[in-house]
Amino acid sequence: MESKHSILEKYFGYTSFLPHQEEIIDAVLAQRDVLAVMATGGGKSLCYQLPALVFGGLTVVVSPLIALMKDQVDGLRANGIPAATINSSLGYGERRIIERVILEGRIRVLYVSPERAVQPFFLSLLKKADVRLIAIDEAHCISMWGHNFRPEYRRLRVLKERFPAVPVIALTATAIPAVQDDIAKQLALKNPSRFVGSFNRKNLTYRVVPKTRYFPRLVRYLNEHRDDAGIIYCFSQKATEDLAEKLRGKGFSALPYHAGLPDAVREEHQEAFSHGDVDIICATVAFGMGIDKPDVRFVIHTDLPKDLESYYQETGRAGRDGDPADCILFYSRGDYNTIRYLIEKECADVVRKDAAYRKAGAMLDYCETTGCRRKFLLTYFGEAYPEERCGGCDRCETPVKVFDGTRVASTIIACISEVGERFGASYVADVLVGSKSARVRENGHDALPAYNSGEGYTRDQWLRFVQEMVRKGFITSTGGRYPVLVLNDRSRAVVEGSLPVPLTEPEPAGVVAAETADDYDEVLFARLRQLRKVVADLEHVPPFVVFHDRSLKEMAKYYPRTGVAFLQVYGVSEGKLQRYGRMFLDAIDKHCAEAGIAPERRRG
Repeated sequence: MESKHSILEKYFGYTSFLPHQEEIIDAVLAQRDVLAVMATGGGKSLCYQLPALVFGGLTVVVSPLIALMKDQVDGLRANGIPAATINSSLGYGERRIIERVILEGRIRVLYVSPERAVQPFFLSLLKKADVRLIAIDEAHCISMWGHNFRPEYRRLRVLKERFPAVPVIALTATAIPAVQDDIAKQLALKNPSRFVGSFNRKNLTYRVVPKTRYFPRLVRYLNEHRDDAGIIYCFSQKATEDLAEKLRGKGFSALPYHAGLPDAVREEHQEAFSHGDVDIICATVAFGMGIDKPDVRFVIHTDLPKDLESYYQETGRAGRDGDPADCILFYSRGDYNTIRYLIEKECADVVRKDAAYRKAGAMLDYCETTGCRRKFLLTYFGEAYPEERCGGCDRCETPVKVFDGTRVASTIIACISEVGERFGASYVADVLVGSKSARVRENGHDALPAYNSGEGYTRDQWLRFVQEMVRKGFITSTGGRYPVLVLNDRSRAVVEGSLPVPLTEPEPAGVVAAETADDYDEVLFARLRQLRKVVADLEHVPPFVVFHDRSLKEMAKYYPRTGVAFLQVYGVSEGKLQRYGRMFLDAIDKHCAEAGIAPERRRG
């Protein structure tokens, strides 16, 4: 039997494990049930793929999306590992062939959907096969207290009931302790070993910027990141289509993705993105799971997510290759009011409604915090972060400055009083900047002393001041879809001069991304990317299945000229050396000859 370390290097091209991987693999190899919570990009897949090779027999992986299953199978096959998937896209003849190969013991890893995993016929097939391990991916879907709840996941406990002696590993990127408990219970795991990795994605930079005039800011950012792959999340299906069209009008390659598109179109758009034929996907949350593209350089939200679990999961699609990536959220408090309205409309159960309100409130607090955003996220997920500043969020890059806002607060309070405590924050801001809107004129509020009294600040800045005063309790915002501002005891104390009001200085409007410099030959890297795209298109697989960007960067840094040196490159397995080595080594040789570069650079 090969050791786990030799398998790691031979089949996956890695020389060491990522944090928690080895401990999880050891628990699985000891035939224990396992619950693993690992950040996206933390190497969850290896935790069942490597044991599958040690165990022999068949490892069954339950995965929610056909596209994800296909990418995983393509990646395993590229490494010389026999893998297959049974899904609804296969014809009857294809399914029967795979079933026969399974019974012959010629498949190591089999991917299926949760719906198929519980079908009586499929369970009968597994009874005849040599099942050694069961893996449940995206396991948070089983819990009603998590996000992206899927009822079909609740039936997966039948796998443990039918195969009580087979170890089960449940994996997810996001699960607070209550959700972890629910996962273990619903899957009927037996005294599972729990592993909770760090939620800290050090390569991600988090930014929240005002939503006002967001499109010009978005275009400016995208112009600075042309040819980078990115995902832009929108609240509605129509918004994804409108935004994709507008971006194409600006010269960007962009496509929409949402549940309302025909299955064939969704698959076509996702494949175009995965294969590098389109740079930007404008998507709803339907694009949240199952995206296995490692080189996503930015994830942008044009609307407020409903909770931090969803936000973390969606931003986790960025930078899975470990390279720097941006997570930008365009924020407006109006989006929060929309979420509250939807909670009232869609949640009949009081307990679930209260939970949804708490989650939405935490999302709001994240946007409006004046402290480190990374620390806020990690604290929410129960992870201690000892540093006060991370250096990887807008709050830490440009710490907020506080000033004596008593005069500003008094101006806002006077305006609220004059309009009769019957209007919301946006309307108050309109009055303060002297808006000529029909609503202001019809109400006669253009004749108030408060009208146009907000000289020195923009409408958006006044709106932010109002929101901060609500958050700090100096004024009260009533509930409902259209909340109104009312004064309270603290408001009156401000007017009387007995209560100072510290406010945050207005923030700069731009969206600035951190730049990093890598020590590699950029010309060679570009050539290797072109070659990778040609190879990937010929094999009908996404480019990252051939090699990750990190692998190409190492080739462009060390100039490997032999098979032995090529195997030292990150992610190059023996299978990939045999399959692709000659083509890439020839490309490196040709580049070095043209550029007059000496034989391969030695690693330090």
